[in-house]
Amino acid sequence: MGTTLYRTTPPRAYDAAAVVPDLAPLARTATRLHPRPGSPTPRDSSIGGPLLWPADEPWPHCEGPHEPDGRHIPTPDDVRMLRRLRAAVARRALTPQEQDQRERARAGRAWPGPCEPVAMLPVAQLHAAEVPGLRPPHGADLLQLLWCPFDHPGQVEPATRLHWRTADAIAKPLQEPAPQPPAVQYEGCLPELCLLAPEQVTEYPDPMELEPDLAVRLEDPDTWDGDELAYLNGLSYAPGSKVGGWPAWGLTDPEPVPCPACEARMTPLLTLASTEWTDESASWTPLEDHGTSPTPAMLQVADAATLQLYACPTDPHHPHQARVQ
Repeated sequence: MGTTLYRTTPPRAYDAAAVVPDLAPLARTATRLHPRPGSPTPRDSSIGGPLLWPADEPWPHCEGPHEPDGRHIPTPDDVRMLRRLRAAVARRALTPQEQDQRERARAGRAWPGPCEPVAMLPVAQLHAAEVPGLRPPHGADLLQLLWCPFDHPGQVEPATRLHWRTADAIAKPLQEPAPQPPAVQYEGCLPELCLLAPEQVTEYPDPMELEPDLAVRLEDPDTWDGDELAYLNGLSYAPGSKVGGWPAWGLTDPEPVPCPACEARMTPLLTLASTEWTDESASWTPLEDHGTSPTPAMLQVADAATLQLYACPTDPHHPHQARVQ
């Protein structure tokens, strides 16, 4: 377990709480995960990597219903083939055999009809020793996330499964490859294998969560030397995949996320992002990553959005909640 990767978020253009002292009590620490392509093992923290899964525990399956868009959809192997060939094209011309492989993978496979249940895909594995701020329940030190590779009718969020574990208690981990679904809804359902370079940063709320008078001050160009977007794009919440911190809003207005078991107000646990930064949030690009792809994990949540998972602050074992923003 462990990684030599590191990433460095550039210093913020302003000390937000010094410029606007009312922000000071709203500061939160988030852990940016900084996924980058690699070869994780089941003992590593990762996005898309193999999970440290007990050999005697059944692999999670989703009961559906599964109704893919279109009659031809890719298998996980099709997606991996297309990604390998796209990477090859950047270096050289494809051979005739590779061109044929690409066309077959692009065509997808005929949907065989109802095939419930469907094996869920590993999405994230986080070791508390490597990811500051994870805050596992007592006795646990490992968080695992899986999701269904198909959209569900009437549901924006993917169906997810969370597991808290104690890594050293898994005496006999699964050795063979985990079960795979027969197909995936689209390429972005299948995360690329990524190692993580966790880094803690300070965040402040989305302007939509603030009292109106404070939000107006933060949007005033005079507060930030003429840049009315300085707070939103460079000082509030960090883009990308992260643990904790403040959530982004936009697809919906901010609203409390109540625990379904005890009605406590849930707190952000894990955010998975379709992109690690955008043109608007480019100031958050790690120093080591200028000129690189902002989509290293190749995830796509809804329409290039983020999947936000929330946990109960009174009992982490209560059911989690998911939101797409």
